[in-house]
Amino acid sequence: MTPKPSASSLHVPRTKRSARQPPDSEIDYSDLPEFTDEQLSRFRPVGRPPVGDAVKKSIAIRINPNLLAKLRSMAARKHIPYQTLIHDILERSVAQASRREASRR
Repeated sequence: MTPKPSASSLHVPRTKRSARQPPDSEIDYSDLPEFTDEQLSRFRPVGRPPVGDAVKKSIAIRINPNLLAKLRSMAARKHIPYQTLIHDILERSVAQASRREASRR
């Protein structure tokens, strides 16, 4: 029995640029009007803002599907994103382990 290839190992051909669309370097933006100060003041940063001094780092982990389903269910009952719930659980667990380790010294 041959193993099923993972999604990351499947070869997906790259899409070619449309013949009608020039590369970004050839686009002429000179005819676009400049933004007014009022328009610029309404702009907002894109992406997640850093929280405090430590910006959260994005990682990838493998979790048992049954465990993930339970975590998502718990998060839904608390009306929070499941990633936030996982972060909170890990943070509490590390704090408890750290206190236990400190009390043993």
